[in-house]
Amino acid sequence: MRVWSFYKKFSSVLATNVRSFLTFEISHLLQLCSIFKAIEQGKQTHQQIVVHGQSHNPFIITKLIQLYAECDNIKSARHLFVKLSQRNVFAWTAMLSYFSRNCLIEECLSTYKEMKLDGIILDGYVFPLVLKACAKFSSLAIGEQVHKDVVVCGAEWNLQVGHSLIDMYAKCGDIKSAKRVFDLMQEKDLLSWNLIISGYVSNELLDLAVDMLGLMSMKGCQPDIVTLNTVMDAYCRMGRCDEARKIFMLIKEPSIISWTTLISGYSRIGDQNNALDTFREMINRREVCPDLDCLSSVLASCQLIEDSRSAQEIHAHGIKVKSPFAFYRSSGPALLTLYAKCGRIQDARHVFELMDKTDVVAWNSMIHGFSELGMKDLALEYFKKMLPMGIKINETTLSSVLPVCDLKYGKQIHAYISRSSLWDVTPIWNALMYMYSKCGCIGNALSVFSHLAHKDIVSWNTIIGGLGMHGWGQDALHLLQKMSHYGIQPNALTFTSVLSACSHSGLVDEGLDIFHRMVEEFGLNPRTEHFTCVVDLLTRAGRLEDATNFIGKMCVKPNKHIWGSLLAAALAHQKVSIGVLASENLVELEPENPGHYITLSNLYTKAGRLSDALAVRKIMETRGLVKDSGCSWVEGN
Repeated sequence: MRVWSFYKKFSSVLATNVRSFLTFEISHLLQLCSIFKAIEQGKQTHQQIVVHGQSHNPFIITKLIQLYAECDNIKSARHLFVKLSQRNVFAWTAMLSYFSRNCLIEECLSTYKEMKLDGIILDGYVFPLVLKACAKFSSLAIGEQVHKDVVVCGAEWNLQVGHSLIDMYAKCGDIKSAKRVFDLMQEKDLLSWNLIISGYVSNELLDLAVDMLGLMSMKGCQPDIVTLNTVMDAYCRMGRCDEARKIFMLIKEPSIISWTTLISGYSRIGDQNNALDTFREMINRREVCPDLDCLSSVLASCQLIEDSRSAQEIHAHGIKVKSPFAFYRSSGPALLTLYAKCGRIQDARHVFELMDKTDVVAWNSMIHGFSELGMKDLALEYFKKMLPMGIKINETTLSSVLPVCDLKYGKQIHAYISRSSLWDVTPIWNALMYMYSKCGCIGNALSVFSHLAHKDIVSWNTIIGGLGMHGWGQDALHLLQKMSHYGIQPNALTFTSVLSACSHSGLVDEGLDIFHRMVEEFGLNPRTEHFTCVVDLLTRAGRLEDATNFIGKMCVKPNKHIWGSLLAAALAHQKVSIGVLASENLVELEPENPGHYITLSNLYTKAGRLSDALAVRKIMETRGLVKDSGCSWVEGN
């Protein structure tokens, strides 16, 4: 080892007892110990320093403080620092560096204040250490005070200080001040540009981040991979993944960060197929190995489209290139939830057995997966298993299990919540409202809602949906009106719940008025579920002609639920022509469903269109579509 060979040389120097040369050799040796984090050799050197009477030399003691602080032995560093009679800027900076590096903000700031009181002249090495701590803990007020000290000390033109100020202001959310520092810098390098672009992205000023890429090229500064990755992230956050792909193509050797940024960008906008294709492209190119973040991101895409086959491939690849413990800790929850969603219960259980059983995330994923599938017994089984293990239940646990609870068990959890530290967590109370509504206790749900201190949009949507579920349409409309008084802006889900409530309560005119207000007053574009609610509203009221006209004016293609609602109403009200229209569209949407053909054939027969009825039967025969025969368990005499 290089430092140890130097130590041997140092030992031979000690034997010569040449004092003037000794100080230089000690200094150089201690510096090497710091560089190589050679704490044991450093301690042996310290012993030699004491033996040879150098333990009172301020220069040597400062070097020892630097060594111990750099090797994270703060106890020894502090012991020497306290005994140092004349503390110079280097000793102070060593202590400050340790506190900043280890995110000990209080110690860092108190040390900085003591330096000022001790009359130490602050320099370009001190300010970045303090500003780093301010950035880490978003301490804007303290950061601004440090900035004043920077100006007083004349260090504002120091490039490293300027970088630290930009980073601090950006991470504290004051991007205007960050830009002001950037603009006033007399010298700017690549890091300067990267910091301000990153600051814009982290503060969601994405257009400005993109604009800076063009500006830096005009100023003669060429972007590097960090710049391009950051701009890619900006485009992805804006949903402009095609632009992000163009930036990606400019990178000669994309890093794993480049690939992961693009994959997660596609996933964020719902383009899961492109996310998976990008991952496969990365694997086929064999230039980088996917890390845990990349694997988790692409598994999330598989989960969203319930692509269990791709997930199995990624699963196999993950345990091959990463340690199983690390892989399952990072990607296990997404994998487990995916398998559960796809009904692959044994695979979900297998993944769960390989995950850390002390981690609440593993249990939450299992409970959530079964809850989503409607397998309430399995969800409750895992919830009950985790209780005696001493695992701390969190809001995700309760929010996942409450929707599948029956009334008795739900009330027990309600009592537990009231006694626990989670009593003020809004998502839990939202889940409790849903449980009571689902179990038929709308009064209990209303009581929870009225006592809820912090109501979010989900709270309002949940109770409105519950009221609609019980046919309390007027009360749902009243709550919609109250939302505006409380300054809560209704969203698309709110209007789905209100329209459903109107449908179940027979409030046809009120429902149509709400639909028009949603567009004209609240500026929301109707989605398929809104159109479905309006069609259901009209067909329940027997207004089939109005429903048919409404469908004809829709800006989206009607789905099977809309045509199915119209068909059911047409059959109930003996509206053959409307029934034929709905049935024809259902056959077009689901050509492999034999039931649609039989219904259409029967309707043609009722309408006197016998040739059309026979044609439909022939199509069924040609395609080999046979409706399962019914049977009876009642025996005849």
